[in-house]
Amino acid sequence: MGIVTYDFEVTSPISPARIFKALTVESGKVFPKAAPHAVKSVELQGNGGPGSIAKINFAEGLPYQYVKHEIESHDQDNLSYSYSVIEGGPLGDKLEKISFENKFVAGADGGSVCKSLMKFYTIGDCVFTEEEIKDQIQRMDRVYKAVEAYLETNPDVCN
Repeated sequence: MGIVTYDFEVTSPISPARIFKALTVESGKVFPKAAPHAVKSVELQGNGGPGSIAKINFAEGLPYQYVKHEIESHDQDNLSYSYSVIEGGPLGDKLEKISFENKFVAGADGGSVCKSLMKFYTIGDCVFTEEEIKDQIQRMDRVYKAVEAYLETNPDVCN
């Protein structure tokens, strides 16, 4: 097994606390409304804290039916959230899991920056290329931007 790490940042005009809440605590309500083209539903097993499992069911026509996240840490005070994709989605026969460490901080313009560290745990000698990593980031970014747009047009959500 190998581990490929990748750092990236996403900027947003939404405040750190609000985008954090939308992407974590309220994701089950927000994702299907903000990105119905991508997310059909979110099912949570547990209380949302470490050890909980979030199953995201994707809309028909997408390459994956679902993905399961195991929540590893959730710190609302520090706006940080870590989880691993443990089933479904892009794992296939190349990846054992994908871990994410996310931290939301204030942006220079009053918005926010999500700083993420991704770790791709490959199976055996499989290679996960930078192109495949960028493809995964683009998929996530589409949902992130849809949530951002939803929050901009619904100012009372996740306050």
